[in-house]
Amino acid sequence: MPSYTFRWDVVWANLPFLMSGLKMTLVISAITLVASIVIGMIVALADMSRFWPVRFAGQLWGEIIRNTPILVQLLWVYYVLPIVFGVEVSAFAACIIGLSVYSSAFIAEVYRAGIQSVPKGHREAAQVLGLSQFQTFSRIILPQAIKTTLPPLAANFVQLIKYSSLASVISVEEVTRRATELSSSTFRPLEIFSFVAIIYLAICWPLAQAIRIWEHRLASR
Repeated sequence: MPSYTFRWDVVWANLPFLMSGLKMTLVISAITLVASIVIGMIVALADMSRFWPVRFAGQLWGEIIRNTPILVQLLWVYYVLPIVFGVEVSAFAACIIGLSVYSSAFIAEVYRAGIQSVPKGHREAAQVLGLSQFQTFSRIILPQAIKTTLPPLAANFVQLIKYSSLASVISVEEVTRRATELSSSTFRPLEIFSFVAIIYLAICWPLAQAIRIWEHRLASR
């Protein structure tokens, strides 16, 4: 069996190149989180609407998105949208759209569960006080729902950081794409992709542990 010598100097020599990709990874994750939070709220409200066409549209959106692979959705946005609408979509924009749409379907479920967890008596009390539906939602329901939805939303952010690696398939210059390019030119995939795995672990593991502590504290209260 041939021996293999680790050459971490390849990683250190190209560290700025890889770190530039990490910056893109974090930017994609942050933008996607904000967009999916907004879209997810819209989908959740549509899913709970009294009007059946709106409710059907929200439920259909969620079922389609949650039951198709995220990679297929990214490729569909990048290759099919320009054909359907005749508008060129950059790889970065396709990545943001695809990841935001995918995450919004799951975040909508988080919102819906949080809103439905608010006791019915609180809504009835708000109606007795003469609050409108909008005031009841914004002042009574939403503040309570946010407390229960924050840990799952934070967990979705961790997932988005990992999902951003799929952007490399459509040539977005994030850290996984940078690693692929560097591996092709240096022929040192073991060191390079091991380092990339360490980067993801160093980012995601502390966040995941912080979320668990947060959930335990909320549960104890």
